[in-house]
Amino acid sequence: QVQLAESGGGLVQPGGSLRLSCVASGLIFSSYHMSWYRQAPGKERELVATISTTGGSIDNADSVKGRFTITRDNTENAVYLQMDSLNPEDTAVYYCSANQHWSGTTYWGQGTQVTVSS
Repeated sequence: QVQLAESGGGLVQPGGSLRLSCVASGLIFSSYHMSWYRQAPGKERELVATISTTGGSIDNADSVKGRFTITRDNTENAVYLQMDSLNPEDTAVYYCSANQHWSGTTYWGQGTQVTVSS
């Protein structure tokens, strides 16, 4: 059974930082591109950042460029999202996603809440 377990969310003041983690089990982690998505109340889910299977290719949404960094550790079956200079517009539920391009298989985590507020 595939599981993606996110952690690291919470309440942070504007300008602060958080590091999200997602640990995967039940799949060949190194064969999946990994992404972070977020969904704010009343809005559609949006892609935040994605990293290729080896970590050699990274894409970030324009709204987070220069502030968020996605990394992965294939030895730990984990993907991370370092979030700096947070602002209230970053408030959302953040989801980890695993996608295997050649098969089209996609898995989702349960999400972790990030709230940026003073």
